[in-house]
Amino acid sequence: MRIALLHLAPVPGDLTQNRRLIERAITTAARSGAACIITPELCICGYTFTDTIGTDWIIPQPDPWMIRVCQLAASLQVTVFLSHPERDPQSNTLHNTVFVIASDGAIAGTHRKINTLKTGSESWSTPGGQVAPVPVQPFNHVGILICADAFSPGIAQSLADQGARMLVSSAAWAPGFHGPNGEWERCTQDTGLPLLVCNRTGPDKTLDFTAAESVVIKDGERLLTLSSDRSTVFTVDWNLQRQNLATTQYQHIAL
Repeated sequence: MRIALLHLAPVPGDLTQNRRLIERAITTAARSGAACIITPELCICGYTFTDTIGTDWIIPQPDPWMIRVCQLAASLQVTVFLSHPERDPQSNTLHNTVFVIASDGAIAGTHRKINTLKTGSESWSTPGGQVAPVPVQPFNHVGILICADAFSPGIAQSLADQGARMLVSSAAWAPGFHGPNGEWERCTQDTGLPLLVCNRTGPDKTLDFTAAESVVIKDGERLLTLSSDRSTVFTVDWNLQRQNLATTQYQHIAL
């Protein structure tokens, strides 16, 4: 099957423009044959959005736009791993969350980021408290990480112990001094599971993600490293039986 990594450059705080970009990218990926589509972390709002639009706009999900994406996924018959902040309706806490939208438009499950920063650009986000794989066909169960969740080996291992067959990560992880340094590779070595990471690109207010990399990793080795200085849809072909790339060739479509 074909999997798409939406390597996007969201504009900090511009919800309207970013939503249009995501809808266009999902449609482009589906038309290129992708059945599973992964978005980068905080693609709706950008990484440093709070000083521009605050957090009052973050509400319980699904909101009208999320419902629209669910309808889009159903019409295109694709599964979408959508990164979208949410407000817990009971506790009123805010979370950095990935929603898994199945090909029938239903929300199959979620993962709330656990390793959030207590200060700075992520201080708005309350850490998630649960780790569980999400049923996603035809993979059976998929374990979800969000960026720095890869720092803690126990998170990926818990997902594997609970029956995950693959790991997927949305990320906004810029290269440099605090950039990724073997965490993704270690997750695959520890668990024996492949990992697909959808990172972002483009400048943000405090970080430059232009050289950031989306990757496909198995058994501690990078099979593909993908980057672009502009919003791009990368597609790869996956062998479900071998749980590996069908080929190291890939397609990239600039948006």
